[in-house]
Amino acid sequence: MQIFITILVGLLLLNTTAALITVFRKPRSISSVLAWIMTLLFLPGIGFIIYLFCGRGINGQKVFNLTAYDQEKITEIKKMVDADNLKSDGKLDINLLTDARVLNKYFRNMDSSPLSKRNSLKIYTDGKEKFEALFEDIRQAKETVHVEYYSFFNDRIGNQFLNLLGEKVKEGVSVHLVYDPWGSPGANKKFFADFVALGGKVAPFITSKNMISKTRLNYHLHRKMVIIDGKIGWTGGFNVGDQYLGESKKFGYWRDTHIRLVGSSVFSLQEIFIMDWNASVQHEADKMDYLDHYFQIAEDSQLGDLALQVVSDGPDSEEEILKSGFIKMILSAEKSVWIQTPYLIPDDSMINALLIAVRSGIDVRIMIPCMPDHPFIYRATQYYANYLHKRGIKIYMYQNGFLHAKTMIIDNEICMIGTTNQDIRSYALNFEVSTFIYDTEVAWKLTQIFESDMNVSLLLTDEIIQNQSHWLRFKQNFSRLLSPIL
Repeated sequence: MQIFITILVGLLLLNTTAALITVFRKPRSISSVLAWIMTLLFLPGIGFIIYLFCGRGINGQKVFNLTAYDQEKITEIKKMVDADNLKSDGKLDINLLTDARVLNKYFRNMDSSPLSKRNSLKIYTDGKEKFEALFEDIRQAKETVHVEYYSFFNDRIGNQFLNLLGEKVKEGVSVHLVYDPWGSPGANKKFFADFVALGGKVAPFITSKNMISKTRLNYHLHRKMVIIDGKIGWTGGFNVGDQYLGESKKFGYWRDTHIRLVGSSVFSLQEIFIMDWNASVQHEADKMDYLDHYFQIAEDSQLGDLALQVVSDGPDSEEEILKSGFIKMILSAEKSVWIQTPYLIPDDSMINALLIAVRSGIDVRIMIPCMPDHPFIYRATQYYANYLHKRGIKIYMYQNGFLHAKTMIIDNEICMIGTTNQDIRSYALNFEVSTFIYDTEVAWKLTQIFESDMNVSLLLTDEIIQNQSHWLRFKQNFSRLLSPIL
């Protein structure tokens, strides 16, 4: 018996020592360190297997491996955007709003994201309307269709989408598709076989390759983009699946936000797609070049006067560019900060920004779903909702189905629509893209949408929190401890 106890103590000491060495061997945030130590200590053996696949990080790997030629072409693209900007009338909000000018400079310096001044934009909040309009754009495609989604399900809408792409290939249109296998159940080689046989091009995102040796399981392509003929761009929160059309019994109506862009801002989406594609294909011959017909300015009659920036970010960069941009927006607010997000798991810097805003008399409102799609994540979301409510932030729980929109509105003047959730995963682990719009009219439209959603939302109150069971509070607190690695 004594020998057994000695061996057990020895193994526990060995596990503890290994856990500490493993976690502290690379720089991490304090919250991430604590979360991983808990995982490794309380799940001996199993915790190390989880860490092997989810905790080691990209470890300095160059995901995109941009050559001198790539850099030259990217510089040329930005010069094309700048040249098109000269055709604007100069009467844009970006020239009037100091905070917008500063935010624009930040993104240009950090991500080389050009400000695009001549754009038109349409907002979609309903999945059926979004896909009807998207499919019509694809039917009208003449040269190219480039598709990139985190989730591309093998279901009714997924097959309908893929069949439409196949029809375009038969018409002679060049079609490329990038997807994240971890977010796309059923989207395997068999699913894409007929499309590939027709001549369509498909690539699973790079983070799904060499899973054992690279251990990039925890890093996902979370972008949602479609670029058509180099002129029309689609991006936002909707993935490809029947549930996004409100056809899921579990979620009911699916409330999301997506945008259709026309203008030189589409060049940024196209550039991101080419980089993602070239990083994901295995053979040099399969890589895409920066061809002229990938970057085309639409006719003047289709363009508006919207100033905006398309910004991408991912775990390959040490800078959390999108999160820092959000913080800059929040701290620049003078009247209001309104946010919609399906997952509310902010880190300390984002929490501090929100608290500074509300304590400065800013109207801070955050809207979240009333139901989970990932149990641990939702319990952590509930924890932070309760925490922020107690400190003066209005928390609205959307009741009419599932809220998946990722938006931010500042002072009814500037706004963001994108793929980025307000959680640590989107800040640091996912490859994301978000559009920052410097236009009071678009910001006002988004404000009206938010107000409409408030009519079918429940405002979190002290009474609601007090009525939460002890078991629910335990799950919230436990999930919060693991939030840095969820």
